[in-house]
This record gives sequence, structure tokens and C-alpha cells, in this order.
Amino acid sequence: MRIIVLGGPGAGKGTRASLVAEHFGVPHISTGDIFRANLKAGTQLGLEAKKYMEAGQLVPDELTVKLLFDRVAQDDCQGGYILDGFPRTINQAQLLESELVKMGVNIDYVINVEVPDQRIIERMSGRRTCSDCGIPYHIEYAPTAAEGVCDKCGGEVVMRSDDAPETVMGRLTVYHNETSPLIEFYESRGSLKNVNGDVEIEDALSYILKVLE
Repeated sequence: MRIIVLGGPGAGKGTRASLVAEHFGVPHISTGDIFRANLKAGTQLGLEAKKYMEAGQLVPDELTVKLLFDRVAQDDCQGGYILDGFPRTINQAQLLESELVKMGVNIDYVINVEVPDQRIIERMSGRRTCSDCGIPYHIEYAPTAAEGVCDKCGGEVVMRSDDAPETVMGRLTVYHNETSPLIEFYESRGSLKNVNGDVEIEDALSYILKVLE
């Protein structure tokens, strides 16, 4: 079972990817995790990616795909995997598709987590993080017992700059310009499944499984 999970920033694609991966007993893979693992291990591909990252540049798509396929070649991926946050652009999708064709395999499903932009802004702007221990909170879904004070360490709980409404709107603009065209790309291949990302998280997996039937 090979599945891609798409969705805007804050749509909950990572949570859903984890749920689906656990259900099917396959790895949940994100490019961020791959980069961190290769950097920590000091692999040749990791060191090559590090050069771009230290220069403040984006890691080239071709190198990202190499890192990805190095990961999916591992034994735990033989039964499939869930890709979270990749591909992000049409070029990445085409590179991914080309490599999969060489391997004689294909993506079974592409799950597109749909959440209205305004709802995403509301969700993300409600996030808070302890400035001392890093524990995440949410003013609506997971508030602190005392406003602005971490339940665990007593540190100040603040909004990260990444979660400010103006920042989120900027990320959504990038998403719509660069990533949302993937919806039509995969729809044309018959693998796209749209799912409502604004359901209770305890219902998310059963909802996705019904869509995949």
C-alpha cells in the first residue's frame, strides 16, 4: 500500500498520515524526517543536502528524490509506505512518478485533506508553545490550566511567529501556487481521494477508510 497525503499547512495531513500508516502497518515517511536522519548519520546524501541547507537554499528536487528512494528501499517499506508532505510541486511529482515506473510500482491512493483556508488560519493562530520546554498547546483544543502558563514547567506560553495569521496566509499562498496543482495532476491519474479534514480526529481514520473503499 503506497499512499501520498496532500493538504495545506495546518490541514492535519501529518496526523492522518500517522493514523493510516498505523492501520496498514507501514512506515509514515516525511522528507523532514529523512533530512534529519541523514544529517544525523552523516550519510553522503545527507552531507550533500547539508551544503544547500547551510547556504540557505532549497535542496534540489533530484536530491530530495534520491533521499526519498534511499529510505523506501529499506526493508520496512517492502509492504508500502505513507508519504507525508511530498511531493510539494508538479516537478517533484513527475520525478517521483518516473522513479516509481522504473521500479514497476505505482502510488495506490493520493489522499487530499480538504480544509477551508479560514479554518486553517483559525486552527494555526490558536496554537501556543511553551518558550521553555516546547510543549505545544491550543487555546481551543488543548488550553493551559492557567492562561499563558505552561502546565508542566510554568514557563511562558507564546504564539510562534510561524503561527501568526499573516504568516499562515503567506504559507497558504505558497501552497495554492505550488502544491494545489497536484490535486488535478493526481485526479487525472485516477488516484485522488478527497477527504474532509474538518472532522473530529477520533473519526478521521474511519472516514478515510470509507473513502478508500
